[in-house]
Amino acid sequence: MARDEKAKAKKEQAKGKAKETVGRAVGNERMTAEGQAEKAKGDARQAKEKAKDAFRR
Repeated sequence: MARDEKAKAKKEQAKGKAKETVGRAVGNERMTAEGQAEKAKGDARQAKEKAKDAFRR
């Protein structure tokens, strides 16, 4: 289960980074903001999983 969540976090981070980059390239502020939000969501999910791992050990 944790592996699935970690993979989901990495996927969200990558997708958000790509969306942010494309938004900046085409000058679309909304897409840039959506990408930043999605990346932040992935960062938060990854932090949560790392915290859970720390308590397991």
